[in-house]
Amino acid sequence: MPDVNVRMLYFAAVRDALGVDTEELELPAGVDTVAALSSHLERLHPGLSGKLVAVRFAINEEFAAASATLHAGDTVAVIPPVAGG
Repeated sequence: MPDVNVRMLYFAAVRDALGVDTEELELPAGVDTVAALSSHLERLHPGLSGKLVAVRFAINEEFAAASATLHAGDTVAVIPPVAGG
C-alpha cells in the first residue's frame, strides 16, 4: 500500500489542546478510515485521549462517517461541538 499523506485541520478545543491548527500526517498501514484515524490521533497526541468522542470529522469539506475511507492528499478537519445560546 502506498503512503497516505493527509493534511489535518484542527479547530477550537482540539486546536487548543494541540497548540497547532494544521499538520501534515503520513498515515501508517491500517489507518485508512476516519475511525482508525481518530485512534491514531489519540496515540500520536496523548493530550487528545478521550477528547475525540464528540468531534465531527470532515474530509475535503464534507462531513464524514467513521467508516469513510481516507485517500492520499485528503484534507481532514477535526471539528469539536460548538456551544451556543
